[in-house]
Order: sequence, then structure tokens, then C-alpha cells
Amino acid sequence: MYRLSRIRFLFPIGLFIAFFLDGSFSKVFANQFFSFPYTMVSQLVLLWLVLAYFFEADIKIPLYGFAVIVGALTDLYYAGVFGLFIVLYPLMVWVTKSLAGLFNENFFNTMIIFFIDVCVFQLLNYWAYLIIGIAHVNFGSFLLYTLAPTLALNLVYFVLLYWPINTLFTKALAKKRS
Repeated sequence: MYRLSRIRFLFPIGLFIAFFLDGSFSKVFANQFFSFPYTMVSQLVLLWLVLAYFFEADIKIPLYGFAVIVGALTDLYYAGVFGLFIVLYPLMVWVTKSLAGLFNENFFNTMIIFFIDVCVFQLLNYWAYLIIGIAHVNFGSFLLYTLAPTLALNLVYFVLLYWPINTLFTKALAKKRS
């Protein structure tokens, strides 16, 4: 069903745009996102993956494959080596699917699931960097100065983009190719 729908074009284009905007927003708004001691991490790729899961209907987008690809691109582009994101993005798709079974599907529950996804994503990212010695911030400072601002930024993204993305998917699903 996926290969016969317009979603096969919409989803990867949207994923690429989210990938591009994450880096662009971090560059353009660096003074606001990374104002000492606060750090806000844009997670538009994660938002796109989570919302795609909820809006795919009966199409069943191969989210794990796309998550691995965007994770590899993120690792190679930002770090230069395969690493954390190639594992974290597919893991977040799994977390989303697991949590979705526990909640009814509506705006607020989807927002809660996205909130949990961002928390888990950032915590795993922090712990991995702490283990390999890149992060030198204590856990309390991480929660206060990185996780809280990151959650605030990404929840604003969620509220602003939920309905436009839902409309995009709804229109793309309504016009299936034969």
C-alpha cells in the first residue's frame, strides 16, 4: 500500500526537510538555542517520525528503515562517523509504537508520547556522551539547562506543526494513486 500512495513522496521529502531544518535552526538561532548555560536541541526529525506513525493510517510507512537512514545521515553529517543516532532514531520509533498501544489516539496523548520520546532520546544521548567522556555536566544541570529547554522548544514545534502535518498526510492519503 505504501508504494501506491503519495506518502511515498511526501514522507521522505518531509524527513529531509526536517533534517535540514534541525541543522539550519541550530545555526541561525544559535544565540537563542545555545545561550549559556541553556541549550535547546531542535528535534524536528523526531517529530516527523512520531507524527508519521500516528498519521500513516493503513499505509504503514517503513519507519524503521527511514529512521536508520536519517540516523546514519545525522551521524555522518554532524559527527563524521556512525554512532548514536543510527541507533536512537529507530529506537524512538519502537518506543513510539510501544507507547501508542497504551494510549487512545488524540492530540494530547500524541503530545505526551512525543514528550516521552524527546526525554528518552535526550537522556540516552546524554548518558552515551557521559560514558565516552564528551559530556562533563552533572545530571541535575543536564535536566535544568538542557532537557527542560529542549522539551519546551520541541513542544512548541509540536503544537505549531501537529495540524499542518496532519493536513498534509490527510490530503496525501485521500489521493491514492491507482
